[in-house]
Parts: sequence; C-alpha cells; structure tokens
Amino acid sequence: MRTTLNLDDYLINKLLETTREKSKTRAITIAIKDYLKNNNIKKILSYQGNLKIENNWQKLEKEELDEYQK
Repeated sequence: MRTTLNLDDYLINKLLETTREKSKTRAITIAIKDYLKNNNIKKILSYQGNLKIENNWQKLEKEELDEYQK
C-alpha cells in the first residue's frame, strides 16, 4: 500500500541506524512489526495472575491412552 507520511527526519535516521537497513520502507516495516509484537506481548502478560490454568497434562494423557486402548 502506498502511503504518504510526514515523519521526523531525526527519527527516520535513528531507525535506519538502529535497523541497519538502507530502505526506509523496510526499516519502517520492521519497526511496525516490532511494535505490534511488543504490544501483543504486553497484552498477554497483562493476563498474568488472572487466568487459572490447571497443570493436569499427565491426567489428560492417561485418559487419552485409556480411551485409545479401548
């Protein structure tokens, strides 16, 4: 998608330096992907302590094996 943006030259130059990319498009794509990934990680971490997950894989595995042997 072609888009016209007015971006701060300093920020773009720092982004190019940080990503070591020569293409502004590629550097911005990397930055957007990184931002989205970090945002998803923060969202997942916000659930910490709010979800109850039972660690009963051994029981479930035994039930599955029992069912298979029938």
